[in-house]
Amino acid sequence: MTTPELVSGFGAVDTRADARSFLLWDLPLRVFHWSLVAAVTVAVVTGELGGAWMPWHGRAGLVIVGLLVFRLAWGLVGSATSRFTQFAPRPSAVLAYLRGRWRGVGHNPLGALAVFALLGLLALQVATGLFGNDDIAFAGPLNHFVDDTLGSRLTGVHRLLAYGLFALLALHLLAIAFHVVVKRHRLIRPMVTGRQRLDPGVTPPRPVRASRYGLVAAVAVAAAVVLAISGADGVHAPAAVRSAAAPAAAPAW
Repeated sequence: MTTPELVSGFGAVDTRADARSFLLWDLPLRVFHWSLVAAVTVAVVTGELGGAWMPWHGRAGLVIVGLLVFRLAWGLVGSATSRFTQFAPRPSAVLAYLRGRWRGVGHNPLGALAVFALLGLLALQVATGLFGNDDIAFAGPLNHFVDDTLGSRLTGVHRLLAYGLFALLALHLLAIAFHVVVKRHRLIRPMVTGRQRLDPGVTPPRPVRASRYGLVAAVAVAAAVVLAISGADGVHAPAAVRSAAAPAAAPAW
């Protein structure tokens, strides 16, 4: 594997095939994307099953936390199309896209808005889950930092946000299907191989090379956050269970 494909990833022309083929998504971003798909799928399934599956729901949540922290860091130090500054949509770009005049590579303006919405909603979802509990036998790793009332409220918010997440994921899949089936855009293969054909008249942005040190730092920060949260999990049972398990006070007589 070449260095450009590992960390830089952007703008590397494929001379073996088509001169208009270039590396759009770097490897770390592709690994993040499919890891997030897997982690969210596990979190959704185990959350719906509940019961004995809740510990796995919590583990999937911690994986999502680590992935989101990595994406935040990689959005600052990654290659060109991974950086938030490159694809953050401006109102003029959104308007141009709606009028059919937008030309570019990577996320289109509406797709970029969907990315930010999905990352933001996932961040809220895992944040509330860290402090929530199921009032039976499972609690988030930070649940013991809040009282029962706040923990219950955050659990309720966590459950409500799940419906918003389902709606956003469904909209995301429908948009992909529309672009693939109707507009004949290749969206899935580039997220697997990283390579995309550059349409005529489209000029990619200036390549920005990501360093190995940036990749190591992003992974290290994500791992540190997950370990810190896991280490804070001094009590695994929800407050109601802890209260029931506590020794009864001695009678006053």
